[in-house]
Amino acid sequence: MELIGATFARALVVFAAVAGALAPVGWPTVCLGEGAPALPEKATRELPAALLSLLAQKEMPKHSPILIRIFKEEAELELWKQTTTGRFELLKVYPVCRWSGEIGPKLHEGDYQAPEGFYAVTPKLMNPNSSYYLAINMGFPNAFDAANDRDGSFIMIHGNCASVGCYAMTDAQIGEIYALARDAFLGGRPAFQVQAYPFRMTPENLARHRTNPNMPFWQMLKIGNDHFEATHFEPRVDVCDRRYVFDARPVPGSSMPGSSAAATFAPGGPCPAFVVEPKVAQPALEKQRADEAAYAQLVKDNIPAVPIHTGLDGGMNAVFHPPFPYSFISLANVLLDGSSELPPFPPIPYLESYRVMIGSMTAP
Repeated sequence: MELIGATFARALVVFAAVAGALAPVGWPTVCLGEGAPALPEKATRELPAALLSLLAQKEMPKHSPILIRIFKEEAELELWKQTTTGRFELLKVYPVCRWSGEIGPKLHEGDYQAPEGFYAVTPKLMNPNSSYYLAINMGFPNAFDAANDRDGSFIMIHGNCASVGCYAMTDAQIGEIYALARDAFLGGRPAFQVQAYPFRMTPENLARHRTNPNMPFWQMLKIGNDHFEATHFEPRVDVCDRRYVFDARPVPGSSMPGSSAAATFAPGGPCPAFVVEPKVAQPALEKQRADEAAYAQLVKDNIPAVPIHTGLDGGMNAVFHPPFPYSFISLANVLLDGSSELPPFPPIPYLESYRVMIGSMTAP
């Protein structure tokens, strides 16, 4: 969690204006107008030569769009970038230095949970003057969060390897991530997508966590995950009936108000009639069916379900345990009564329509 003062607010407005004008990057200072602070050098620094070389090898234009995926349990952040083919490919995997809370969504201000879901980051959410080196506001709460009465503010991806509700990286890592996001904005992209998950959405992980009360929520997130993994196209995200829907388009011939599907989706209202974008629907459905078959076999084989805990203080990628030995809080350190297990996570009610929706998406 991070406090933002008036100076930072002005800097965000300035940065958005600079990005919108496609200003050159790499300047030590930028003339931002009377009374406005200059962007710090760390926010305008060029990408490292090795990363520029990697972009060239992977045929990723410097200013092409990016997409970020975060996995809590694995403590990894993936940076994807659009290639000359128009599809997104993996550029780099960054180990996460610290994330807060436990697997499961953020519900309320002060719960110390890092969020899960689909978020859109715009230029004004970039913080070049962060107390945590550089920071990217994820945009929590989004439309889904607000429709489900979830609240909180200033949830970041930032540096300094210290987190209270955020995803913390090292300063060197956030420097690269920030620069890649900045360059994508300078290419004219108005926003980039962040997908935050409890773990990689594999049949094995879902089977391991099958007793967790967050499973209906995670199954909903998996639909968006499958759309992306099956196509490498950024999924379009809408919210209606207090749930996510992905790559929706109007049903041909339906009498939907407005000129586009986007105009008909209200986060708290009923979902309009829609179908999934055809170029996405078939490959996504094939992936979902294969995953469901693998999941069913794992459950049949009685793969052990992991214990459900509360009170855990997040996680850290194992590569950071030696350099940050006091930043990792183990299970034993959060047990208050000396017991071997913490009390179960209380069930979180979700709409029955989630289950209906998931079933209809995967029906033969």
